[in-house]
Amino acid sequence: MSQALSEQEIYQRVEAIMQNLNLDQKIGQMVQTERMAINPQEVKDYHIGSVLSGGGSVPGTNLPSDWVSMNDAYWQASVESQSGIPLIYGVDAIHGHNNVLGATIFPHNIGLGCMRNPNLIKQIAAVTAKEILATGVEWTFAPTLAVARNYQWGRTYESFSEEPALVASYADKFVEGLQHDFGDDSVIACLKHWVGDGGTTYGIDQGDTRISEEELRRIHIAPYLPALRAGALTVMASFNSWNGDKCHGHRYLLNDVLKEELNFKGFIISDWDGCDYLDADFRTTVALGVNAGIDMFMVSEKWREFIHHLRDHVNEGRVEMSRIDDAVRRILYVKVKYGIFEKPRPAERKWSNNKSFGSKENREVAREAVRQSLVLLKNHDGILPLKKSAKILVAGKNADDCGHQCGGFTVAWQGVSDSAEERTNVHILDGYASGQAGVQKGKIIGGTSIWKGIKQVCPEADLSLDGSKASNGNYDAGIVVIGETPYAEGMGDIRRDDNTIVEMGSMIKGLMKVLAPYGRSLVLNELHPEDLMAIKNITDQGIPAIVVLLSGRPLIIQKELEASSAFVAAWLPGSEGQGVADVLFGDYDFEGKLSFTWQKHQDENFHIGDEHYKPLFPFGFGLNYRNKA
Repeated sequence: MSQALSEQEIYQRVEAIMQNLNLDQKIGQMVQTERMAINPQEVKDYHIGSVLSGGGSVPGTNLPSDWVSMNDAYWQASVESQSGIPLIYGVDAIHGHNNVLGATIFPHNIGLGCMRNPNLIKQIAAVTAKEILATGVEWTFAPTLAVARNYQWGRTYESFSEEPALVASYADKFVEGLQHDFGDDSVIACLKHWVGDGGTTYGIDQGDTRISEEELRRIHIAPYLPALRAGALTVMASFNSWNGDKCHGHRYLLNDVLKEELNFKGFIISDWDGCDYLDADFRTTVALGVNAGIDMFMVSEKWREFIHHLRDHVNEGRVEMSRIDDAVRRILYVKVKYGIFEKPRPAERKWSNNKSFGSKENREVAREAVRQSLVLLKNHDGILPLKKSAKILVAGKNADDCGHQCGGFTVAWQGVSDSAEERTNVHILDGYASGQAGVQKGKIIGGTSIWKGIKQVCPEADLSLDGSKASNGNYDAGIVVIGETPYAEGMGDIRRDDNTIVEMGSMIKGLMKVLAPYGRSLVLNELHPEDLMAIKNITDQGIPAIVVLLSGRPLIIQKELEASSAFVAAWLPGSEGQGVADVLFGDYDFEGKLSFTWQKHQDENFHIGDEHYKPLFPFGFGLNYRNKA
């Protein structure tokens, strides 16, 4: 097996393969395209190196067996090609195998950061790996090692923390949990996004990170170092720019720093059509990306054009053959190191279609992660924990919606909603493969909503989403589950006006992909006024309210906080809502500590270590039942 090969033996095998490849076969290895843009025969004919599923792009009925059959067909086609090199299939399994119905969905990274538990992170990654393997897939674009520094950024929830050291403490464990020893229990990890995506001005997704190299290294590169030492095999380039220069075309960051200085031996993959924004001319972008150091290109549709242009660039001397050979050697290094040549076809692998997918055992790991990620911000007069015999009214739009508690990148790119009201104000055709944006109507199979988790332990609980039922009964307390609804990437951005986009565009050399934002304000009462109304419908009846906030970032919550007797930051807890009830009713204590600073006002952007640091709640804050203060 390949895991027993020495580095020298791996390189010898790579060289042996390289000797038999012509230019077309080499270029084919540098292509990754979306499943909807290619069929197995084309994979064979063009020697394609990888296929992926974009968010919401799924085979058949989106069950593990559909995925296994799909990848088995692609794999068989690739090994029957003239080169005989197996492809690897990629997915965005970033909080569990979140594309697939019935998967175990873990809390998003912002919640996991509050656990301060690297060992549980490794266990989460290992469970995720086995659920990926159950679908016959080999590669996930995770972990995300962004250090988010502005909550207006729509990807804040993909970041473990504002503090690089905390992100770094998880990075190697996540990689180890995914990759193991590259045996039957492993998948290929991908560190993303290289580099500085969490530091963009105004938090604009795919914007410009205007900082010194010292700050870039200290904050944004630092978390990558332990992950690289742990042997992560792939790295994804970032859509953001650094001081005006796009990372996808940044030879210094891609080649000089990552490959040479940090001795990264694997390959760099572009983000979704990431090189397209280097120049208005697609032909030109191909040469710019390859020469900067991109090895494999995630090309959603125009893969034939990519192959044609890259061949011409090589034949006409704009791209050196040595650069092509370096890229292909790196791709083959990953494939040999992972053992893809020895592994059986996907339909015959150890974990394919395994009944452990979405199992109770896996969900217990997710439930534990929920419990440990909850942060208690307020507990007036020790109202928590609640008694299981109490008469409780459960309210709030997020109380009985598994889609909302899972957030974006779950079943669909922008997430799903179990409720009738969906966010459909945006219709962007430049999104992931489904060509659809906005939250989709759908169900999370196998999950438990927060309401259902509460009902299991508190038989006297009632549900009233708007809280209006408070006037009809004598309730001991209300639990109001409020907050954001699902979003992903730039569609989660907060932008007060379009001037920030104009300003950002003037800073960046190249093009920008602009998506409609989630809203204009971080003030929760302005984003979702219905939340405060639900709280007041309960408190106006003299009933104390325990507020549970679902969000992908700290929000301005002063009105909601003042109206509550207890306040819990539950982040985006995933499919196992019972974990919230476990803690509210005292079976477990609160353990979570803020991994981000919580600001008081819209215009603040405090980070731990800043001068005059006076937030609403500081980094590391979190109450519990043991200490009543």
